Amino acid sequence: MSGRRHVRTQSQGRPLQDRTVVVTGAARGLGAALARSLGERGARLALLGLERRRLEEVAAASRAEAATWEVDVTDDVAMADTAREVRSRFGPVSVVVGNAGVAQGGMFADTDPYVWRRVVEVNLVGSAVTARSFLPDLLHTHGYYLQVASLAALGATPLMSAYCASKAGVESFAQSLRAELSPRGVMVGIGYLNWIDTDMVRDADRHAVLRELRAHMPPPARRVSTAARVADRLAAAVVRRETTVYVPAWLRAVQPVRACVPLVVTRYARARLPRLERELRFEATGLLGAGGRADELRDSVGKPGPAVRGDAGLRGG
Repeated sequence: MSGRRHVRTQSQGRPLQDRTVVVTGAARGLGAALARSLGERGARLALLGLERRRLEEVAAASRAEAATWEVDVTDDVAMADTAREVRSRFGPVSVVVGNAGVAQGGMFADTDPYVWRRVVEVNLVGSAVTARSFLPDLLHTHGYYLQVASLAALGATPLMSAYCASKAGVESFAQSLRAELSPRGVMVGIGYLNWIDTDMVRDADRHAVLRELRAHMPPPARRVSTAARVADRLAAAVVRRETTVYVPAWLRAVQPVRACVPLVVTRYARARLPRLERELRFEATGLLGAGGRADELRDSVGKPGPAVRGDAGLRGG
């Protein structure tokens, strides 16, 4: 009897043992924290992103069996090739976390149309390309797809129109995908997240317009969570194949009243934005954070080269 209890405890300690998990946007921030948290639960990690060196560092720090692929999630052909390589390396994928994302801020009228479009492409189109590329694996394994969304999906704010539109889009996409795949044994979850201490959010705080936007939100909504805490909660959701996960938990309370949020936001904007616009320079930010700069570099020098091949990207754990 004691032996059985010991086996059960070991299984609970590494519930993702021998399962392959894909994480996009894994080079830094929440994606890197997710790699560590999922690796601790026994997962084999396929880490996708734009920054090769950062990806290799994350793979090494994960203390898990991990390989890295430098790939743009909006590139259908490259993502399909990557999915085949992941399958060849690790076997069929059991879990995919659509985490890759970028953001920018500023008045819509002043935003560079390319930058606005790029946010939607990475966050929404990139999520769809990711799901499509690994769908054959998930159907084979009756797997789990977790889409990282945001508080922005529950209630849009001014000065972040592209980000809010993209996160509302990924929420609807994931809900539609869930309805299609549930009868076929594939579960789809949505992660609703608030501010996280990442390069992207820290960069946003350097811009007066976005710093003021967060400062005037209700106290719970302006708080910042650590990436490690959010990653642990999402990793637990992966293990339990949850359909929704809210970090922090109070975000769940927004769901029943989300129809009222646009009215509240509009009233706030009408009262506060004119004064803020007089006091601050509402300049468009461009893509935020080191991840945003990596995406801009991708565009300036061309798309990333081939993914990490052979054993160079493999870390035994």
